[in-house]
Amino acid sequence: MKKSNTTKSTAAKAEPQQPVAKVKIGAVSAAIWANETEKGTRYNATIERRYRDANGDWKTSGSYGRDDLLTLAKVADQAHSKIVELMAADRAEEQADAA
Repeated sequence: MKKSNTTKSTAAKAEPQQPVAKVKIGAVSAAIWANETEKGTRYNATIERRYRDANGDWKTSGSYGRDDLLTLAKVADQAHSKIVELMAADRAEEQADAA
């Protein structure tokens, strides 16, 4: 499962980058991204909170209130676990390719 959010320049319109996984609890979510480097795939996460503004439009924020912090910690923990899982799958794939 080697996915990357890196793009190649082409004449055609590039597809938007997509996360390789997502974790969500309530209004807080994490997107996990794969980045190909010379040393292999590196994973990172972006975390955001969704809310509706006064007009009813959906917005995102990187600011967390007191009541969001425990949820933020749980999402971060689950994102970490997912990254560890993805890294293990990458190692297994590399070992299978080497055999």
